[in-house]
Amino acid sequence: MTRKLRRGDWSIQRQIDLHGLRRDDAREALSLFIREAHQQGIRCVRVVHGKGLGSPGKAPILKSRVHSWLVQKNEVLAFVQAKPADGGAGALVVLLMTSRL
Repeated sequence: MTRKLRRGDWSIQRQIDLHGLRRDDAREALSLFIREAHQQGIRCVRVVHGKGLGSPGKAPILKSRVHSWLVQKNEVLAFVQAKPADGGAGALVVLLMTSRL
């Protein structure tokens, strides 16, 4: 499953950009985005968290946070770092569970 995701076999149906958001705002926005996408039957999304170049010390603060938030979401089946053309180290491609519409 993650191999197919890494290869880009799933087409990205929607995306959210968390650039510039504070940690709590980013978490809230991500939760809402994942919940709504899942309810709408969307299977594959991109989450852009950025590379941290604008952060103090040039450290990617949201990157590790987004990883831990996604692991906690029941709707999330798997996620991988995006391919370079899709954002590379600044984004994740996320596969969502099938929703029971």
